[in-house]
Amino acid sequence: MDTFFSWLRELICETAWVIEKPLAYGTFHILFVLIGGAASVLIAWKLRNVGEKGNRRVLLSVGFFLLISEIYKQLLYYFYFGNGSYQWHVLPFQLCSVPMYLCIIAAFLKPGTVRQSMYNFMTYFNLMGGAISFAEPSGLLNKHLTLMLHSFTWHMLLVFVGLYLGFSGRGGRTLRDFRLALYTFLGLCVFAFSLNVLLWDVSEGAVNMFYIGPAITPIAVFKDFAAKYGWYISTLLYIPCVCFAAFLVFLPFHMSDKYRSKRKPNTALVGH
Repeated sequence: MDTFFSWLRELICETAWVIEKPLAYGTFHILFVLIGGAASVLIAWKLRNVGEKGNRRVLLSVGFFLLISEIYKQLLYYFYFGNGSYQWHVLPFQLCSVPMYLCIIAAFLKPGTVRQSMYNFMTYFNLMGGAISFAEPSGLLNKHLTLMLHSFTWHMLLVFVGLYLGFSGRGGRTLRDFRLALYTFLGLCVFAFSLNVLLWDVSEGAVNMFYIGPAITPIAVFKDFAAKYGWYISTLLYIPCVCFAAFLVFLPFHMSDKYRSKRKPNTALVGH
């Protein structure tokens, strides 16, 4: 067993390739967003009419890819950055980490409110989270090549899943559907905050899932509010802002659905 862990450690550390950190809105960033975004839109649109078996394959493919890539990331932080000590700040339960679990879970759920809530959440909150990450890419850019590729690919997959669920209609388009997504987000916030509190001592304050405290958030603007007025003030501002941003993503789907409904011919009149 010791031999295996030594081999694994050596293998993982060999992949910690250091490069010159790319610039925000530099060539790599722009090309990745343009090519990845176009591919996400195209593939999501192509898959919009798949049946339930196809849908399950899509979700499981994305979910297990995220899971495997996350295992690699955790091992890299444990062996390379932590030198055999777990790095609590990368505990995989951030807002953008949740689809790793939801894609796999939802693939095995029968139609119902729980699955619909997961679909709605991934359509609006995670699509928003992925898109914002590319708009403000400081959290994605890294001098370690594999970590940067992991972050960029991960968030582009969030964009893809959100678009796929939105285009296919699996992500609901009514106000009730958005409320289900909102309740899911708030429930996850409660769970994330509980993790932060429960793991505060063992992590020495490093755990900050969903960046809602009690540790200071690293997110621009909100970290200034947290430093000046306290983490709870920052959180009370941050959560509504996230919800509003997700609502802005929801609106185009909602409006397009209403527009299509109005354009449908009245079959009763056509019959006359």
